[in-house]
Amino acid sequence: MARAKSLFVCQDCGATHAKWAGQCEGCGAWNTLNEEQISDSAPKGLSSGKGSKINFVGLQGSEACPPRLPSGIPEFDRVCGGGLVPGSALLVGGDPGIGKSTLLLQVTAAVAKSQRQARCVYISGEEAVDQVRMRADRLSLSDAPVDLASTTNVRDIIASLDGADPPQVVVADSIQTLYVDNLDSAPGTVTQVRTSAQELIRLAKRRGFALFLVGHVTKEGNIAGPRVLEHMVDTVLYFEGERGHQFRILRAVKNRFGPADEIGVFEMMDSGLSEVANPSALFLADRDGEVSGASVFAGIEGSRTMLMEIQALTAPSAFGTPRRAVVGWDTGRLNMILAVLEARCGLSFGSNDVYLNVAGGMKISEPAADLAVAAALVSSLTNVPVPPEAIVFGEIGLSGEIRPVSQSGARLKEAEKLGFSQAITPKRQGQKNGRETNTGGGLIQTETGHLQDLLTLLSPHSAGSPFTAVGGRA
Repeated sequence: MARAKSLFVCQDCGATHAKWAGQCEGCGAWNTLNEEQISDSAPKGLSSGKGSKINFVGLQGSEACPPRLPSGIPEFDRVCGGGLVPGSALLVGGDPGIGKSTLLLQVTAAVAKSQRQARCVYISGEEAVDQVRMRADRLSLSDAPVDLASTTNVRDIIASLDGADPPQVVVADSIQTLYVDNLDSAPGTVTQVRTSAQELIRLAKRRGFALFLVGHVTKEGNIAGPRVLEHMVDTVLYFEGERGHQFRILRAVKNRFGPADEIGVFEMMDSGLSEVANPSALFLADRDGEVSGASVFAGIEGSRTMLMEIQALTAPSAFGTPRRAVVGWDTGRLNMILAVLEARCGLSFGSNDVYLNVAGGMKISEPAADLAVAAALVSSLTNVPVPPEAIVFGEIGLSGEIRPVSQSGARLKEAEKLGFSQAITPKRQGQKNGRETNTGGGLIQTETGHLQDLLTLLSPHSAGSPFTAVGGRA
């Protein structure tokens, strides 16, 4: 019988160490090494036996691909690429208490109600059956034909699912609580998470059901465990949101069957998660027009155009090093915008604290928000409000030039649909000087080529500025 020896495995990157250390040599993380029992016997080579030949086929086949399974929740189907693909594995991650279990319970119940022939299974490893029933009763989902179970043994789960009547949708909540009984490591370790996910995904591919795996996240916001878990699944979804806001964002960061940057917007209510059909109107519902330091940005999230408010506040600093606080945007990019405004436009932010916030709990990653951030910063510094009926978008270079961004027509169309009448945009390619044009539907588009043009537009003393009537509080 082979002896079992102990190795210390990093729970973040999966690197192994012969002895315990405070810091992992592979990824540099602290206090992530756990002891696991590993067999001391060496694996056998391939020379001891012959393998069976593989049958290769072409890219085209006579068999039609199975149709997608709609969940009955359009926002969720949008993120998945149009519905659930049979045999696919989806990993859903998010902060504790953000609503992952609530979302998947609603999705499972919606599939079971809309597709009467589809058998849906919800397996909870964290809660008892009565606790899940309490949530279902609160969400008014008690009448949904969902098979419910509470277990953590992967062997029992596979034996129950691999029968004559396989389900169409399976939820495992969560993967960190499941364990394979022939491994000596504890549930939640790298070996257990990797092996449990591999066994369930193999069964899902063989029997053709959609598998949901719920994953915990670390304090940095990444799914706990090694990155190999994200490589094993077909789709990775992050459920985001601020605890102080009722909005929740379901974002696809990986999707083999659809767009990888699509988002779905939900609103957390007493009865559960409710879809938001028009997020732009909801995010801008509470904004105050005549306030300095605020601008409206027209962004692209996946295939959807969304308008969101960017708020900036500059205040004199009482300390030698001014503070830079950012919520919903990149801190490094804010420092770059501040440096460009100081070096190219002569503005001074060195003695002021700067606070930047994306209203509604949204997170922006595209560089098209540079010009909207700059407009909010200049408005806060000069106390001249940006016109409430104007949208702003454009990328800023280090020399102060404003570069064009993609899908400008879609951004302008969404702004016009919501009643905006003005737009500050980059100049078109090949055009040397910015100009004021009309899009044909009542939206006046002011094209700018440099940050100096933005300062001129936001100056209350500029005679040629179309925004002179709005300013005047400098």
